Amino acid sequence: MMLARFLLLLCLAATASVSVAQVHRVVTLGGSVTEIVYALGEGGRVVADDESSLYPDAALRLPRVGYYRSVPLEGVVSMNPDLVLASENAGPPATLQRLSELGIATVVVSDQPSVESLYRRIEQIAGQLGVAHKGQSLTRHIRNEVAAAIAQPSRPQRAIVLVNRTGSFMAAGAGTAADAVLNLAGLDNVLSAQQGYKPVSAEGLAVLAPDLIIVTAASVHASGGLDAFRQRAGIASTPAATHKRIEVMDDLLILGIGPRVAQALQQLKKASQ
Repeated sequence: MMLARFLLLLCLAATASVSVAQVHRVVTLGGSVTEIVYALGEGGRVVADDESSLYPDAALRLPRVGYYRSVPLEGVVSMNPDLVLASENAGPPATLQRLSELGIATVVVSDQPSVESLYRRIEQIAGQLGVAHKGQSLTRHIRNEVAAAIAQPSRPQRAIVLVNRTGSFMAAGAGTAADAVLNLAGLDNVLSAQQGYKPVSAEGLAVLAPDLIIVTAASVHASGGLDAFRQRAGIASTPAATHKRIEVMDDLLILGIGPRVAQALQQLKKASQ
């Protein structure tokens, strides 16, 4: 699977030959990809994005072409884009390959769970849009913000990140953006021994006994509100609930590493006090 994705990246990179001057209609696939385009001041070129593109507000008013991990070919083609900018986690690979075969410049950008990947992503996107100078400026700004946020004091806490997309909770383990953000904020992920997102039961939460629970805003909404979330089996008995250390975060802030990563670190450090 990894080899196939690597070969796809090489192929798409080789076939993406649209002139910068011709890039007027851009489709973005991936929340941080969309956010970066807007952070570069180039949001006016975006004609459609995907369902993970939750920020800024302008992105929410655009047509949606589905979810970036399961992109429908017809939805993207119907937007008549000059350029598709896709997270490397977008797919399926066959769809991205088909877009390229149809003559639509499709560029896959770095999207690993690290700030260095974020800086590469900014450079790649800025280059494709012909605004490399803006990319360099944005990267410098974020680097300074991140350094300042990391330097702020924090209390080590045993933390867990919960997501509710299907009615049951998933928790973030190693190899996720959430885990990377926790580490940068000086927090200990109680599930650092597991890889990726895994289901977590009420009994499992009770055993893990996190001191701090981070939950996405969409997950709280899906749970019926913060009060209902606090009272859920497993949640209510944790030290986090007992000491009122449940932090609700913007989904993109904690589930991805994007231009507002310093804001995420500041919020987590404050929550740990």
